[in-house]
Amino acid sequence: MITLKSEREIEGMRESGKVLAGVHLGLRDMIKPGISAYDIEKFANDYIIEHGATPSEKGFEGYKYATCVDVNDEVAHGTPRKDLILKKGDIVKVDMTVNKNGYESDSCWSYAVGDVTKETQDLMDVTKKALYLGIAQSVVGKRLGDIGFAIQDFTENKHDYGDVRELIGHGIQPTMHEKPDVMHYGEKGEGLRLKAGMTITIEPMINEGTWKIKDHQLKDKNDPWVYYVSADGSWSSQYEHTLAITNDGPVILTSQDPEEDAELLSWAQQYIKDNNY
Repeated sequence: MITLKSEREIEGMRESGKVLAGVHLGLRDMIKPGISAYDIEKFANDYIIEHGATPSEKGFEGYKYATCVDVNDEVAHGTPRKDLILKKGDIVKVDMTVNKNGYESDSCWSYAVGDVTKETQDLMDVTKKALYLGIAQSVVGKRLGDIGFAIQDFTENKHDYGDVRELIGHGIQPTMHEKPDVMHYGEKGEGLRLKAGMTITIEPMINEGTWKIKDHQLKDKNDPWVYYVSADGSWSSQYEHTLAITNDGPVILTSQDPEEDAELLSWAQQYIKDNNY
């Protein structure tokens, strides 16, 4: 069942999203060569709690942490390991879900660790633009396939990257994972029609090489947690926002920078028009 949220519920999710965005803004200054993935975890966990919220991922299906931290070819669900030390040139993805006063928000961001190669920066830039293409398609009357088509065409056909299929976006609120499933690939005009009041995440994971991924187990055999890496070892980037679909257009509930959002959405809307998405 898909629930349509009231203005009050959307506002509650926006307050949750402000806490989550605050973590990401703090990480912009914190992430640098020499810190560990666990340093990121500690900062995020402490920030969330200090701002009157709770990390929703803790305890979910046995998960122990507030964040997922993935580096380079790691695609998703990586644990914040103390022995994972960030190096200059790495790309690190930090994903987390926050609950404040019963309202959920979910966002992932990619960070360059020091100076990165042009190839890595290009991958990050394309992935971020793909996210905003998906958001720009999130308007009343469009369909889920319109979101997926825009992301897939831009990343795979225009830039020859791999658009991960197995991991997807989703509805959110009252729990962190709700219907509908939000694919980052698809066909125009297909899938569920979007309605005002829907709250969803869009979170494309884009690989430099193949779109395929594979399971990878932690080195610690006492910890059975499995995360995902690209099947060919190519590096991966991810960006994610939680948004509400309204009669006035999509509203980003995990915004870090409204001016950047407006600029990227304007670009995405023009790109969609120019390419007949």
